[in-house]
Amino acid sequence: MLTLEGPLLTIDVGSRRVETEAIDDVLESFVGGRGVATRLAHERIPFDADPLGSENRLYFTTGPMQASSMSFTGRASATALSPLTDGLLSANAGGFVSRNLLGTGNAVVELVGESDGPLLLHVREDGVTFEEVPYLAGAEVPAVTDYVEAEHDLTAEHLVCIGPAGEHEVRFACIMTSETRAFGRGGLGAVMGSKNVKGITFDGDASPEVDVDAEATTIHREAATSDHIMKRQGTASVTDLANEIGSFPTRYFEDVRYEAFEKINGDRVEAKKYKKGTCSQCAFACKLPTQDEASGVETEGPEFETIMAFGGNCEVDDIVSIMQSNQLCDRLGMDTISCGNAVAAYLKAEDAFGDDELIHETVEKIAHREGDGDLLAEGIHRFHDELGVEDWTVKGMTFSAHDGRTLNGQGLGFATANRGADHMYATFYAYEYPLVDASEAFEPAGLSSAKAEKLVELENKRALEDCGVVCRFSRGMMTEERFETLFDADFDALLDVGARVVELERHFNNQRGFDRSDDDLPYDLPEFEAALDAYYERRGWSDRGVVSENPLGSSVNAD
Repeated sequence: MLTLEGPLLTIDVGSRRVETEAIDDVLESFVGGRGVATRLAHERIPFDADPLGSENRLYFTTGPMQASSMSFTGRASATALSPLTDGLLSANAGGFVSRNLLGTGNAVVELVGESDGPLLLHVREDGVTFEEVPYLAGAEVPAVTDYVEAEHDLTAEHLVCIGPAGEHEVRFACIMTSETRAFGRGGLGAVMGSKNVKGITFDGDASPEVDVDAEATTIHREAATSDHIMKRQGTASVTDLANEIGSFPTRYFEDVRYEAFEKINGDRVEAKKYKKGTCSQCAFACKLPTQDEASGVETEGPEFETIMAFGGNCEVDDIVSIMQSNQLCDRLGMDTISCGNAVAAYLKAEDAFGDDELIHETVEKIAHREGDGDLLAEGIHRFHDELGVEDWTVKGMTFSAHDGRTLNGQGLGFATANRGADHMYATFYAYEYPLVDASEAFEPAGLSSAKAEKLVELENKRALEDCGVVCRFSRGMMTEERFETLFDADFDALLDVGARVVELERHFNNQRGFDRSDDDLPYDLPEFEAALDAYYERRGWSDRGVVSENPLGSSVNAD
C-alpha cells in the first residue's frame, strides 16, 4: 500500500524544544493525512483536554499523492481538538502549501504547548527556527504574507497563518494559506491562536518520489480537458439547482428557497471572475478569483456555501456584498459558513435581514471580539439562547447548505458526522440531487436502511480521500480501479482504512461524552431513529452510538 513517508516532528512552542520520531507503523496503517493525524491525536491528546489549552495538539500533514504530479492533490490536512465542537476534528485546505510541507521531509508536524508571545515557526528540511514577532500581533492575513515574503523570501505558498480571529480565539477561526485558502471548519485557527503561533512556514527539497506517472498523467489530461461547469463557476454553479429543489437555507433557516437567487448565482460569480485559479498541480482549475472594479473588492469566490451563508441566510441579493463578506473573512481568518450563519442569527434577532453595512461591521466585530461580536464569536450553539434564536447546529457546528429537510439522506449525514453539520464529511447530497447515474441516485425524501448503508460507505470513502490526500472534486475521475492502482491496494482494504479513521474519531469523542443524543437534528425527519439504528448496526456500534472498545487497545490513551 502506498503511504506517506517521513517522521513525526513535534514542536513544543512553550519550551522551544523539537523532537523527531519515527512513525512508520502509523503510516503503514493509516496512509497519511487525516488518518495519520487522527491516529496520533487519539494517542497523544488527553481525552479531557481543553481545546484552547496547552495540552491540545495541532497536526499538519499531507498524503502520499502530494509526492506525485497528479491533479486533485494540492491539499494539506490539519487536525486537533475543536474549540467549536469540543470533539476531534480534521480540516483540509487547497492551494500550494502541501508540497512545501512535504518538502521539509516530515510526514507530520505537531504543535504542543503555548508560547508566551507571538511566534513564527520556520520548518525546513534542516530544522526548525523560532522567531518572536510581537509586531505581527493583530495583523491580518495579507500582512503576515507580506512580512514573510519581505523578510524570508518565501511566498504565500509556503505559509499557514492566522488573522485576528485566531488570535482572539474565535471558535470558528480558520488557519489560512495562500491568503484565500482555509483549513475552514471547526475553529483550528483558534487552536493555533491559543498557542500564540501566528504562522508557520514550510520549505525544503526532501519530497520523496512516487511512481504513479502513467495513471497521474491520464487523470491530469481528463482534468485539463473536462468542460465541467465548475471550471467556470466553481461550486457557485449549484445555486440554481439547490434553490429549485429546496435545499438553499434562507433567512436564518426560515426557508429553503431564496426568491432573489438569480442575483447571486453562478452566472453572477462568473461575471466577476477575471482569471483562472487552481491548486498545486491541478489542471481542473475550479477556483474563482473575482473582482469588482467599481468597489475595488477583490477576493476568491464566493463559493456556493458562502453564497448561502452571507446571501440567502442573511437575505442579501448583491453579489458584490457577498464578495466583500468573503474577502473580510479571508483577511481576518474565519470560516465563511460559520461566520455567515452567526451573522444571520444576529440579523434575525435584530430584525435586520439584508443590512449590508451591519453585516460587514459585525464580521469585523466578531474577529476582534468587540461588542456583540464577542458573543457571536462563541458560535451559534453557545449564543442562541441569549439571542432568542433556534440552535441550527449539530455538535456545535452550524449547517452548510444542501438542506437536510429536503435531502433527507444528507440530513442523516449531518447528524452522524463526527465533526458536526458539515456536508463534506460524506457528501450524501450528491446522491440526492438529480445529477448522478440513476443506478446510484436516491430519492431525496425519506430515510431507509439502504441510505444508512450508503452513508457508511460514503463516510469511509471521504475519510480515505482525506488520507490520500485527494480532492472531493475528483469524484468521477478517481474510480475504485484508479484508487487500487495509485495506492497499490485492494479497494476494500482502502475503505477499511477510512472506516478505522471514522471509528477512531468516534471513540475519542465518546470519551468526551458524545453519544446518540449528539447525533441529532433541529428538525424532524421521517424514519430518522430507525435509520440511525441501521447506521449504528452497520458500523458495529452500540445503539447509543458508542464504540464499545478502544480501537487501539486499552493501553493507548486508556479510558
